Amino acid sequence: MHEYVLVLIVAAAVTYLATPFVRSLAVATGAFTAVRERDVHKTPIPRLGGVGIYIGFVAAALVARALPYLGTLFSDRRILGVIAAGGIVCLLGAFDDIRELDWLTKLAGQMLAAGLMAYTGVQLLSLPIFGTTILPTPVLVLFTVLVVIASTNAVNFIDGLDGLAAGVVGIAAFAFFIYSYLVSRSFAPANVFSTATFISAALVGCCAGFLPHNFHPARLFMGDSGALTLGLLLSAATITLTGNVDPGQVSANEVSAAFLPILVPLAVLLLPFLDMVLAVVRRTRAGQRPWQPDAMHLHHRMLRIGHGHRRAVLILYLWAAIVALGSVSFVIWDGPRPLAVVGAAAAMGVVLTVWLPRWRPSERL
Repeated sequence: MHEYVLVLIVAAAVTYLATPFVRSLAVATGAFTAVRERDVHKTPIPRLGGVGIYIGFVAAALVARALPYLGTLFSDRRILGVIAAGGIVCLLGAFDDIRELDWLTKLAGQMLAAGLMAYTGVQLLSLPIFGTTILPTPVLVLFTVLVVIASTNAVNFIDGLDGLAAGVVGIAAFAFFIYSYLVSRSFAPANVFSTATFISAALVGCCAGFLPHNFHPARLFMGDSGALTLGLLLSAATITLTGNVDPGQVSANEVSAAFLPILVPLAVLLLPFLDMVLAVVRRTRAGQRPWQPDAMHLHHRMLRIGHGHRRAVLILYLWAAIVALGSVSFVIWDGPRPLAVVGAAAAMGVVLTVWLPRWRPSERL
């Protein structure tokens, strides 16, 4: 655990220190987010923050490589593949932050990064559906690419309020860190040092280091360089564990063992995935292209029902934590306790979401 704490601290510190320099670079290159009709900010804000996040992740990897236990993970190509793929999407996003790329170019870059990860061994080996389902390798590679594309775009869709995407991804990564650590501890022989756990720990640190610059009022946006990088790193963590573990190692309960290996990876990103699916359905039903922007995302709806900027973000953090940490609680505890805790937290979330604007219509946070 000490090595993971060190990795997290290094990722947070380097991201925090690198971000002001990245902001200066964004200003110098003209990487600004113009004020659009659907946006909630009133003045142009520099973007390109994903470069700082990526620098923090690479620094964490360099430190991990020198550590006695985490260093053993670098004997294969998987982490190097994740670093290279992260570099591709970060560079792709940086170009988009500066010059606005078309959707097809961005999709091609995401597919290239996902293919590179699969080539270096970061791919699904099976699907944990009612046990272990083995499919032909080309099919599993296709599923891997789809997971990466869905994850990167889901994070991009939810990046609409200051600090929202970084906070939600940080919560998701923290929940998956706990899940991966507990599952890895059940290996025979036990080994808590895994690629998925390392990526999750570093990702928590990167998000924590970026948030002071990005929380409302933001001094820098993460841009596509950040959303694509965070989405890819989180998908890499889930892919390296999901489908590579015996469901019996997740839970001794047969029902839990059947559902949790697929439920937890979906739950940690449920909020971004839900927002993305709703947006695609909404736009296609209206005869629009799925990637055509609008002002109907979950965070826009939170503002419309009376929440202010900060409060909307904090309540969405709460929902992300309820779903992500709630799903992991079923791995930690047996019996009705996790269901009761998640139910009580969800009830509180509903009250805060629906009734708080009526009690406190003006935000003071």
